[in-house]
Amino acid sequence: MRKGGLEALWGNYMRARRSKDQIIVEILNICEKGENLTNIVYRSSISFASIKAYLAVLMKNDLLIYQDGSPRIYKTTPKGLAMRDRLEGLHKLMEGLKI
Repeated sequence: MRKGGLEALWGNYMRARRSKDQIIVEILNICEKGENLTNIVYRSSISFASIKAYLAVLMKNDLLIYQDGSPRIYKTTPKGLAMRDRLEGLHKLMEGLKI
């Protein structure tokens, strides 16, 4: 196996085991400066169907907006950035727990 291959394989395995809040943080990070649907899917390693469901929830809660055009660009709102920061802080606290 080439150098880094095992680490890459492990990374892909671990990505499959993300919680919903981890996925939300990742989407909000990806969309911070604006991103199209295809790049969100590729960068997050989540299916189109799943991403569309997450985007709908994030937009319904004013955490994400989109700009019409071709392609449509999704962007994290200030409220979304605040939510992302809170979730990242919570993740750091939980990592410190001895479970």
